[in-house]
Amino acid sequence: MDLGPLEDFVGFNLRLAQDASFQVFAQHTGEPHLRPGRFASLMVIHRNPGLTQRDLGQAIARDKSSVTPLVKAMEQDGLVERRPSPEDRRSVTLWLTESGEKALQSLLAHAREHDRKLDELVGLERKAEFLRLLKKITAELK
Repeated sequence: MDLGPLEDFVGFNLRLAQDASFQVFAQHTGEPHLRPGRFASLMVIHRNPGLTQRDLGQAIARDKSSVTPLVKAMEQDGLVERRPSPEDRRSVTLWLTESGEKALQSLLAHAREHDRKLDELVGLERKAEFLRLLKKITAELK
């Protein structure tokens, strides 16, 4: 397939790399239908119990239209619990359930193994620079 100038666009290649990485990660977890953002959401909620959906969306760089269905799905799967905020009863806070904690630990083990494979591709000596560049792209394009 002739991709024309897309072949040399950093953004296009970032997207392809992200998609490939996520597909392999989902396959290795044994959850081929794992939705993007689930692992990150579970980790952020675990590390910040009681955060709001808005805070979660900001942390994982997702808007309300994608965070709401993600949280609903995790709630239906028994991984996340929504509770009224003690400060603002109109707002809900997010908490991991016991099943959510177990799922997170399983996904974390898979993520560590997956990251080791990515380290091999990037090279350990270049990993720090690669991460620095990715974080710079994220920070400066916001």
